[in-house]
Amino acid sequence: MGAINGDQFLKRVNSRLTEIWIDGKKVKDKVSEHPAFKGILHTKSTLYDMQVSNNNEMTYPSPITGESIGLSFLQPKTKKDLIKRRKMTEKWAKSTAGMLGRSPDYLNTVIMSLASSAHLLTGKENCFPENIQSIYEMAREKDLTFTHTFITPQVNRSQMYLEATKEPISARIIDRNNKGIVIKGARLLATQGGLTDEVLIFGAPKYCKEEAFACSIPSDSKGLKFICRESFVGGDSTIDYPLSSQFEEMDSIIVFDHVLVPWDRVFYYNNLEVANSFLAQSTFQPFALHQVLTRQIVKMEFIIGLAESLIQTIDVGEYQHIHEKMADMISCLEAMKALIEKAENDAQISESGILVPNIIPLRVANLTFSKSYSRFGEIIQLIGASGLVSLPTEKSFHSSIGKDLEHYLQAANKSAIDRNKLFRLAWDLTMSAFGTRQTQYERYFFGDPIRLSSALYHIYPIEEQVKIIHDFLHIKET
Repeated sequence: MGAINGDQFLKRVNSRLTEIWIDGKKVKDKVSEHPAFKGILHTKSTLYDMQVSNNNEMTYPSPITGESIGLSFLQPKTKKDLIKRRKMTEKWAKSTAGMLGRSPDYLNTVIMSLASSAHLLTGKENCFPENIQSIYEMAREKDLTFTHTFITPQVNRSQMYLEATKEPISARIIDRNNKGIVIKGARLLATQGGLTDEVLIFGAPKYCKEEAFACSIPSDSKGLKFICRESFVGGDSTIDYPLSSQFEEMDSIIVFDHVLVPWDRVFYYNNLEVANSFLAQSTFQPFALHQVLTRQIVKMEFIIGLAESLIQTIDVGEYQHIHEKMADMISCLEAMKALIEKAENDAQISESGILVPNIIPLRVANLTFSKSYSRFGEIIQLIGASGLVSLPTEKSFHSSIGKDLEHYLQAANKSAIDRNKLFRLAWDLTMSAFGTRQTQYERYFFGDPIRLSSALYHIYPIEEQVKIIHDFLHIKET
């Protein structure tokens, strides 16, 4: 099959009998026509159209069939390959203003990275590295879409909590048979859950062996249901809701009701050591962060462009506090660009022959962005000030009060209609339900910032700096 186009993507999503619930109701009609999902699904369809129309820049020949397949599945062997992957991600990110945290290339990259590290499971108890490779090849050749879930329900987050309920809360293995493992319980935060071909499931429990499993299954597997949060789509108007109408990515709880996972889809099970080490030891983090940082750079560029547009529109560019705010954002952007180049320049060949970006600059960038993004939104709010509060709708301009609005809402160098478009965008980015979800999402995109800080501290080669101090003071090593 190879790389698919937008129509093929929508037909495939609509053809699945996935059980999706939203606002207490089961979705029965075409999911691509549902008000909560049509914006994101039609946006994703344009990404697939873009992929096939930019064949030389966004695809490469399948090693099996020779057909064009998505470049986000490419296992890079050279720095040129790494840069090609980044340029491909940039194209998709720019078409969505960097707002899609789960654009298809994110989990395509994850699947690729897992296959690149499958050898780490070889010879270990209850592990099936060949299944990771086969899922990767199937995804690559059919251009499958994925959601994923790594998070357990937040019943009790204390370090020593052990679940002791009769009925499982966190998804776990409750049975095994000749067909596969049987899962019951729930997992959290499957972004675009129910809107993809597959669900990738990983667990890293501290103590419970039955929760120590990983697999990939079709979204319409029997007994699998997706329970969605409230939709943050404000409406269909791309003027009133320029972001949420197109880029609202639904988040969902996944419930497993005696879901059978066939053996050929199980990566590992009942192995605590592997469950708690595989993702960290694999190339998952460097490759995923490389894709994430590429998107986040595009998103920062978009926000800086919006900030300057607001400045010019209301003519506040003479104030030094404005210069300081813009300089803060510019400094963060340029630091992120430098960090991604360093990650590529310092990339090293893995045991399996894959060129892997250096994880340290990527972790620095990830930590920086998770702390800086909310400040970017705050700067937009401070520049827009009261102008972000009383914003008329698109219909208002086409009503009998339209002339009043055109007169009283005009800007220094823009018409009232264009000024309103710009301020509606700033509002949707920073103050709507969509915008505030974006802030929380980016803050925790790759995990708890405190744990990210600990991870960076533990992998950083700080002993080199300690040695400098000891040499300077002539302190002998003990």
